[in-house]
Amino acid sequence: YTILSKVHSDRNVYPSAGVLFVHVLEREYFKGEFPPYPKPGEISNDPITFNTNLMGYPDRPGWLRYIQRTPYSDGVLYGSPTVENVGKPTIIEITAYNRRTFETARHNLIINIMSAEVDFPLPYQAEFFIRNMNVEEMLASEVLGDFLGAVKNVWQPERLNAINITSALDRGGRVPLPINDMKEGVYVMVGADVPFSSCLREVENPQNQLRCSQEMEPVITCDKKFRTQFHIDWCKISLVDNTKQVSTFQEVIRGEGILPDGGEYKPPSDTLKSRDYYSDFLITLAVPSAIALVLFLILAYIMCCRREGVEKRNMQTPDIQLVHHSAIQKSTKELRDMSKNREIAWPLSTLPVFHPVTGEIVPALHTDSYDNTSMPLMQTQQ
Repeated sequence: YTILSKVHSDRNVYPSAGVLFVHVLEREYFKGEFPPYPKPGEISNDPITFNTNLMGYPDRPGWLRYIQRTPYSDGVLYGSPTVENVGKPTIIEITAYNRRTFETARHNLIINIMSAEVDFPLPYQAEFFIRNMNVEEMLASEVLGDFLGAVKNVWQPERLNAINITSALDRGGRVPLPINDMKEGVYVMVGADVPFSSCLREVENPQNQLRCSQEMEPVITCDKKFRTQFHIDWCKISLVDNTKQVSTFQEVIRGEGILPDGGEYKPPSDTLKSRDYYSDFLITLAVPSAIALVLFLILAYIMCCRREGVEKRNMQTPDIQLVHHSAIQKSTKELRDMSKNREIAWPLSTLPVFHPVTGEIVPALHTDSYDNTSMPLMQTQQ
């Protein structure tokens, strides 16, 4: 059901189209490509990572995937070859990086995709979603063998193959929280040559469909045969019958949706004619500028030439109101003038009669030290 091989230099492998292909890149093999550990007697455990790409291209083919969790775990190449690549050797360059010494080692893996044994294999395909597994755990031969054994016990086919394995993260799933060793989940597609069993068809019952819509576990009689090792989400199972889909592919018939033949294509001339952009300039710059200038003149006339002024305001104001306003302005001016003359000698009536410190009587006011014009009306009482 799967091809499991260890890495070797320029190794040739022969997977079949439509059958799961697994290739393990072992760190132990590549350790011999790097210098020994500096301290004698200690076991080398260098972190090693891998880079895989199609020869002459920066990435792998579309059907081939690669995963390596940590630099201290093995890398795995896996995928399901397609029929279009049959007979075309695919050379994968494998580059190992030693993260301690920063050295590299390169090997080639030659994948020769073979055609299937029969013309129409695996017409019935079922895809299961296993919640308690990661993709690298499911790719292990013993774990995948246990799962296929449980499926064969439920389905009872004559031929059963693992077609493809996909991580839930590649299907848009979220990275699980690091709580209770939660797994990301994995999709496993298997194919058989017999119709689906009644147990697998139980998912299509209206009762189970209702429970799935309410996010409840459906009632599946054969779930106990998987529950001991695999927790399957039966609401996400997909059943595909390729025997009913073969007749749906028909030849395309030309109708109204097909454009008529327009004749031979005639490309434009190599010589380009000169174009006058004067009209475009007038439309984009001159016209908006002229409109803006007119608006500016109108606004300037309103703001500068249409002002009423003080004379027009006084003409429209009653005389009594102007008299009152003029009297208020004169009184305000007199008060301001009086406030400016505060430095003039204080009136004698406000001067103290006795000295504030010695208590002696203040001498009489000398008339020669004050201006007679600013003499207050009230005199000091002796």
